[in-house]
Amino acid sequence: MATSAVHAAINALVVRFETAPALDGVRVIDGPPPSQTFSEPDRLYVGWAPGAEQAAELSQEFASAGARRRDEDGLISCYAEARSGDEDMALCRARVFELLAVVEDELRATSLAPDAPTLGGAVLWSEVTTGSLIQEQGPDGALAGLVFTVAYRARI
Repeated sequence: MATSAVHAAINALVVRFETAPALDGVRVIDGPPPSQTFSEPDRLYVGWAPGAEQAAELSQEFASAGARRRDEDGLISCYAEARSGDEDMALCRARVFELLAVVEDELRATSLAPDAPTLGGAVLWSEVTTGSLIQEQGPDGALAGLVFTVAYRARI
């Protein structure tokens, strides 16, 4: 029996985002940025956000009498980033919110994807709960970043 759903939830998010047609061309990264540089202007990190001290948080409690099952509430740090080669901040800001919209859609149940919020059965439900916008101008142009949290509940 698993001791936590964090590992399965992060894996499921990475796979879901890597295979989402609406994220074609977006670099999906599992965890913190590796030392290599990327040419893609749009990136989506799962299990990492700039300034975050943790990749995920969890809390557990007994699910019912008998202590046979546990409920786990988790928070997974994520980060979406859009860059441009010029100073057009509005364009980057609009793009990073487009990326967040795709993430939210990927976590919504539909008739074609009824298991979307369960991440294929890894959790009972998941959703985007918080976000924080970052904007920067640098020598490589504008950057808009959106730190956000995917919350979930799992039964383990």
